[in-house]
Amino acid sequence: MAIKSFQGIRKASKKEFDAPILVSDYMTTKLVTFAPDQSILEVMEQFAKYHISGGPVLDDNGFLVGIISEADCMKQISESRYFNQPILDKSVEKYMSKEVETIPHDTSIFDAACIFDKHNRRRLPVMKDGLVVGQISRKDIVIAALKLSGHNWK
Repeated sequence: MAIKSFQGIRKASKKEFDAPILVSDYMTTKLVTFAPDQSILEVMEQFAKYHISGGPVLDDNGFLVGIISEADCMKQISESRYFNQPILDKSVEKYMSKEVETIPHDTSIFDAACIFDKHNRRRLPVMKDGLVVGQISRKDIVIAALKLSGHNWK
């Protein structure tokens, strides 16, 4: 009598780990935004109030026109000391960075890490269909990498 080779019921193949790895999975969506005509003093107060170091500047239609950071505020502070004047009520538009690097919402965190490394920025506005939908920071990328550290990256 012949014996057939029988391996038994096979286990279901293990699915690949499907972790969220897009910028949109880790970005901040509740942003503090600023207006070009807003006072630089108001911006500094909001930085302190919300414990942030920068944010996007949007026009009246919600389109990105710049980004303001603590470093930009330092220009105002140093100028006021140089000219021995109080910090004046000047507008954000004068101090904001107008050339803003942005990142698409569907970029992987790995590509985002390369962009941060290449451009030496602390934060990037996240864009979808020409509008700001969030902001991603270096810290957000580090947190995402820590969450994925126990899995194989392919």
